[in-house]
Amino acid sequence: MRALYVTHPQVQMDAQIPVPLWRLSELGRQRAQAFAARGAVPVGAMIFSSRETKAMELADILAASAGTPVLSDHLMGENDRSATGFLPPALFEAMADRFFAEPEVSAEGWERAIDAQRRIVATVATALASVPPDMPAVFCGHGAVGTLLKCHLAGRKISRSEDQSRHGNKGGGNCFAFDLDPPRLGGEWQAMEDFAPGWFG
Repeated sequence: MRALYVTHPQVQMDAQIPVPLWRLSELGRQRAQAFAARGAVPVGAMIFSSRETKAMELADILAASAGTPVLSDHLMGENDRSATGFLPPALFEAMADRFFAEPEVSAEGWERAIDAQRRIVATVATALASVPPDMPAVFCGHGAVGTLLKCHLAGRKISRSEDQSRHGNKGGGNCFAFDLDPPRLGGEWQAMEDFAPGWFG
């Protein structure tokens, strides 16, 4: 496997703050630090990140372990949900179900799943084109677009059954290894704590 996709772990939810500006919670930060301390990110790995605060905080922790800088791109961000803003958990889950169930339809103004999938696949491809073949790459991002990338890699239809909450830690902080050329998925979502170092190769 050449690359690793990692979702941010638990965040501090605050309805008064725009979701892209949410930060990692203390638990989320502890999990990220433990993941880095286990050597899951090889030294010298190129670290790419969404520009959302929670993803950047994860990327900074992993980059410190790898000894490399963070390269960020807003196109690696989560699916655009700004049309509805913050939603209470029950309403958010219902909207997420619609997002995955009808990928060619905008749920209440949300970015369509097919558009978000094209965006994340193209952005990851562009990033990987800049990485030498003998160097690992790590992408720090989000659950929905990560799931859309995973569906593409596995040649599966877009479905909520592929979501990280169905396979890994429900609070986020999950990962999978992959190759993009040709597309190849190294496994289903796994919690940070369960993901073994030595995946690159």
